[in-house]
Amino acid sequence: MHEEGSRSPLQAAARADAQRFGKPEAGWRHKTYIVIFEADTRAGKRFDQWLIALILLSVFTVVLDSVASIRAEHGVALRVLEWIFTALFTVEYFTRLACVRHPLRYATSFFGIIDLIAILPSYIAFFVPEAHLLIDVRILRLLRVFRVFKLTGYVAEYSALGEALRASRRKIAVFLSFVFMVVLVMGTLMYVVEGPANGYTSIPMAMYWAITTMSTVGFGDITPQTEVGRFIASAMMLLGWGVLAVPTGIVTTEMAAQRLSRPTTTRTCPECLSEGHLPDAKFCRHCGKRMPRYERDPGA
Repeated sequence: MHEEGSRSPLQAAARADAQRFGKPEAGWRHKTYIVIFEADTRAGKRFDQWLIALILLSVFTVVLDSVASIRAEHGVALRVLEWIFTALFTVEYFTRLACVRHPLRYATSFFGIIDLIAILPSYIAFFVPEAHLLIDVRILRLLRVFRVFKLTGYVAEYSALGEALRASRRKIAVFLSFVFMVVLVMGTLMYVVEGPANGYTSIPMAMYWAITTMSTVGFGDITPQTEVGRFIASAMMLLGWGVLAVPTGIVTTEMAAQRLSRPTTTRTCPECLSEGHLPDAKFCRHCGKRMPRYERDPGA
């Protein structure tokens, strides 16, 4: 039970795609896989750290290139940097394909497609210059290296948050239905009290005002002009403070009830590629494959 809960929602979402390709059991492909796909070794952590830095720098380069004044002065340097990043990501993409047992399955997986999209815009830009700005999609690849720096506590809490949201979905649904009823009633009341003359041209428009008021955003594009309307608005503002606290309390209670006690690792099954196995696990909890010896940084 704890072992299943130790996986983050991101790991669970990727598991369906990961089952379609495998992990080499020996040789240089196995060693390369450990570095690229897992983060429990020193080399694996450093690889993820460098990858995150390159992704952020490449996106920052594209952002700078979109500023006309900066592009006019440093356009050549920015283009050179972008091609350096593209070359590095291209090498990384083909290395990932080379170190898995089923490269086609990986290439058609979610993260495989993201990897491909990360490098295609630069090559397409040769023929369609406007496609250059699509390179910003690389920021999506930060999802795959969320486990970097071995932030086990953060990954575990992320998993706990996902479990808490799932466990409290009915309570939240009831709460949202109550909020909708309040918004409908108060919006209709404001439509009757204020009317089209003061901006409340329809019940949907009045409901929009009720939502912005209850959420304490208050854009100010529609404001009550009558004394009764201001009284209703004041009541909505006070109600909004209490409303905002309710879902927080629901989710916090569920998180406290589902606190995780066992650590998460990036240890991966060589057959189905599912993650999050305990360090002392002998067999995969999903497919039953015997697990290889756990490799990790001894100084961690």
